[in-house]
Amino acid sequence: MSSGSFKKDLFTQFAQVARALGHANRLELLEFLAQGERSVESLARAAGLSVANASQHLQQLRQAGLVVSRKVGQRVWYRLSGDDVMRLFGALREVAERHRAEVQRLVDDYLRVKDRLEPVPADELLARAREGLVTVLDVRPPEEYAAGHLPGAINIPLEELASRLHELAGSEEIVAYCRGPHCVLAFEAVARLREASLVAHRLAGGLPEWRLAGLPVEGGNG
Repeated sequence: MSSGSFKKDLFTQFAQVARALGHANRLELLEFLAQGERSVESLARAAGLSVANASQHLQQLRQAGLVVSRKVGQRVWYRLSGDDVMRLFGALREVAERHRAEVQRLVDDYLRVKDRLEPVPADELLARAREGLVTVLDVRPPEEYAAGHLPGAINIPLEELASRLHELAGSEEIVAYCRGPHCVLAFEAVARLREASLVAHRLAGGLPEWRLAGLPVEGGNG
């Protein structure tokens, strides 16, 4: 094999990974899988896709080596093939936000307008939570919370927050988190908590970034 042929074959394999990332639905599925292992049916519901469509996208991610699957009874479960997939997804997100003006506009118009305060760094939150100085609020769906969550975090999904505010009464400060830095759930939760006259901030990043930092996780395989 010539060196030129080797490079072309190698870049062809790189391109297969890039093609797998080249669809908004597949990127969203990767974000869900960064929260923990899930079945095809669960992923389809979360992403608003048919089971058949979700399965097709997941198969493309599997063929590119980004996810792995296992069968339990009649159901197929997927998970990320490694932490490096989360790092790849994070790098894609950061490059897009840094160099794509449209991404910057979307983030500024939809997210930062909701909360212009600096988020709480992960290591700072861990230290304050251990001292009992802050209430950690997980606003993801229960299924994602069960798959893994920050130590001591209370799970109140965003759609239940208004009816369960009494559970947060007496909290000096609340730090909310969800799936990642662009997850709207935490931004919405902080806005609603502040409307209820509670002191609230959001975590810098979400559960995947917390895991990648090597910080402790409860539940699931954490």
